Amino acid sequence: MKRREVVKMKLVTRASRIRASIVALTLVLTMVAPMPAMAAMPEKAITNSNPLLFDSTKKIAAQKAKLLTEKYGNTSVQYALIDHGEIVVSGHTGKNDIKGEIPLTSNTMYGIGSTSKMVLAAAVMKLVDQGKVNLDTPVVNYVPDFKMKDYRYTQITPRMLLNHSSGLHGYIGPNATLYDDNDTYAHDTLLEELEAQDLKAEPGAFSVYNNVGFSLAEILVERVSGMSFTAFIHKYFTEPLEMNHTKTPQDHLDPAALAGVYHPNYKGQLPTENYNVIASGGIYSTAEDIAKFSRIFTGDIDDILSSQSITAMEQPEYKKGMWSPDADSSLSYGLGWDSVNLFPFNQYGIKALVKGGDTAAYHSSLVVLPEYNMAAAVLSSGGVSAIDQLLAKELLLSALQEKGVIKEQKPEKSHGVPIKVDMPQELSQHTGIYGGASGSLLKVEINPGGGELTVSTITAQNTPVRKYTYTADGSFVNEKGTEKYKFVVKKNKRTYLWSRSYLSIPGLGQLASSEYIAEKLEANELSEDVLAAWKHRENKKYYLLSEKYSSMFYFNGGAVQQFQMSKDAPGYVLNNKILDANKAANKLQLPTMAGRDSMEINFFKKNGVEYFTLAGHLYGSEELVKPLYSGAQSSTTIQANGHAKWFSVPAAAEGKVMSVKMPANASFAVYDQAGICINYTEVSGKNEVLLPENGRILFAGEAGSKFVITLKK
Repeated sequence: MKRREVVKMKLVTRASRIRASIVALTLVLTMVAPMPAMAAMPEKAITNSNPLLFDSTKKIAAQKAKLLTEKYGNTSVQYALIDHGEIVVSGHTGKNDIKGEIPLTSNTMYGIGSTSKMVLAAAVMKLVDQGKVNLDTPVVNYVPDFKMKDYRYTQITPRMLLNHSSGLHGYIGPNATLYDDNDTYAHDTLLEELEAQDLKAEPGAFSVYNNVGFSLAEILVERVSGMSFTAFIHKYFTEPLEMNHTKTPQDHLDPAALAGVYHPNYKGQLPTENYNVIASGGIYSTAEDIAKFSRIFTGDIDDILSSQSITAMEQPEYKKGMWSPDADSSLSYGLGWDSVNLFPFNQYGIKALVKGGDTAAYHSSLVVLPEYNMAAAVLSSGGVSAIDQLLAKELLLSALQEKGVIKEQKPEKSHGVPIKVDMPQELSQHTGIYGGASGSLLKVEINPGGGELTVSTITAQNTPVRKYTYTADGSFVNEKGTEKYKFVVKKNKRTYLWSRSYLSIPGLGQLASSEYIAEKLEANELSEDVLAAWKHRENKKYYLLSEKYSSMFYFNGGAVQQFQMSKDAPGYVLNNKILDANKAANKLQLPTMAGRDSMEINFFKKNGVEYFTLAGHLYGSEELVKPLYSGAQSSTTIQANGHAKWFSVPAAAEGKVMSVKMPANASFAVYDQAGICINYTEVSGKNEVLLPENGRILFAGEAGSKFVITLKK
């Protein structure tokens, strides 16, 4: 989450915005020179009977970690390499607290984001080992009060929760991410939220990244075990593995023990991030502790999970449903794992497991080589988990070289410079508008005569048009040979744009991907009345009313929404299909990542004001925004419904200093004309701010909270 801004219907969670950072990265990074060719790899790893000092790997780790802080946006980086149960490399670099008073250490904790999902997956498998859970018995057998509008919910199994194929929409609901606040509201109301939802797909039809499935599995663990999730993981994992610096928001947490996090719109250090959907992304840990956790999967410890459970987690679960053609990739789901066949290790015949995670400010990656009893963990403040993954990869490949498992690293891969061939005329039928990740719309045009495919992102006007040449294998390849596209029509009669790419990150190697990045939108003709209703909403601003006063939404994005329809995709709001005058929904059936976090938009009117609900959040129209009284003193009170109150900054108040007296359980935020947050009391602690021209002011708190507002020149 890079900036606070008024967004044009940016229907994404914080995690998906992190994914968007990688997309942006592809536009600025260039290929690096290929490395020398590599000799064949021995069939079996060398044992650790003669422990090495790993001097070369330690040096490489320090150099590459420094590269992350100097070039790739990381504030700090912490890393650890474990070999046959022994941590052989450990280090850190970057800055911690802004004053430089608290140094980084190996015990400095980071939020590990979705790497928490591996702890959840292990917890479920522990219950399997205990004979208390069967992966293929419906979840309702364990959580009887789990209900949904869609009758198919009774088919959802624990396996489907862990391999992302449940069919749940997957977005994170209200009050899940708070500053310095471990309120369990998001956890406690999840079943209530699900009861009002339908399913996006038949359970088991395909795997698409899904946070809510893991939050539901967290409840399953608690119901079956009779323990809180935090207590369960401490009893069965952190304590026996001596993970002494691994905690959740429900533990006593010293903020000084956490790595400092920062934001470009704020000069100071941000407060503690509490992701209160713990199993989906709320655990804090260290690189050494995560390396210790990996011992479960490397055979160095055999009394945590059974070998049957560990093997089950490594299976290619993604193949059980619709999936893109197999190719080098970082995504091939197991149970919990992002990939059970990670590139580039697959090029060496080495099984590599990976799980990454991202919060607004923290990022992590765990890469495990189970056959070689090795793993690397990288955690960071700032940056992105995909870059952390590359550092983990560098540590492991270097260590494998030092051990003599591989002689040299393989050169980087490419599809080669495209050689144009004649294109079949029938491919032109795939011209059209495609819906992709984060609400994006792609305009795909095919020129059979010129043998060319062009792809432009309608929802990001500044993105360059991408051109691809038709080649002999039926795919379209870009000029540099780093990416190829192909059209695939599946049994469901939907047309997908398959992308297979190699993204080179200078100094760190390559990220490989193979996935359906977009689906062709079907025509959606609207009646004049329905079209008029949605046209009337274009460019109007809607304001978030329902988040708690400590919500990260108010600082990191999502507090103000705007709707924008595209002339290229009539009948859609971004890639959400308009169903009637007051409802639109994402109806895409995209596996992997592009189809994640689908949701519905539902409008309604009350007392002459238009509202809509989105991902469990309530927004209200501009009519709710009243001009702030420009006299010396005024007050406002949060009403019984607990909704936040919004005010505009009138010309008479511009340039005045506003100070606010408020109760403890309350906050206010001020936004400039562009929608950027210039002061949020939960972050700054300052109750005094210079009011900007044409700004907006938010007051949030518990019902009855009174704010006394003073203006002075």
